[in-house]
Amino acid sequence: MAYEKIKIIILDCDGVLSDGQIVYDGKQVESKSFSARDGLGISLLRFSDIRVAVVTGRRSEILQQRCADLKIEILHQKVRDKQQKVEEILAAENLQWENVAYMGDDWNDYPALKMAKLSACPNNVEPDFKSKCQFVAEADGGKGAVRQLITYVLKSQGIYDKVIANFLANLRS
Repeated sequence: MAYEKIKIIILDCDGVLSDGQIVYDGKQVESKSFSARDGLGISLLRFSDIRVAVVTGRRSEILQQRCADLKIEILHQKVRDKQQKVEEILAAENLQWENVAYMGDDWNDYPALKMAKLSACPNNVEPDFKSKCQFVAEADGGKGAVRQLITYVLKSQGIYDKVIANFLANLRS
């Protein structure tokens, strides 16, 4: 299988984990919309040896809370050079680019995305960017695209059914 060596899925936030909209109220409080399906998909990964990291160009307390809720331990915000940051993550985790699936949604993700073993994007990205990705989700960012990537990776590794069975068994305990 082509993706059996993937050990980490690295995600952008705006346009991937969220729908890309950044909404401020009158007090400059930011809100974002996240997909519960993506969240459950990330939870499934706890029953595999695949980790999740989020690398984003913006800083958001809401994202920090979402990552805490999902037990995502690797979160880097306000990152300008995402390729360099991913290289730091890989060094810390003793991984290589061949171990990476990366989902981004725009050109600031491209330097890291092109290095990954599996490059991925949501369906609602610019056509030029979409053409650079090996995996294009049917879903849009913030609407289940991450879940589709996770399912694809787990199935490509032949462990999807085992992960689901372990997840369901854990619900009963």
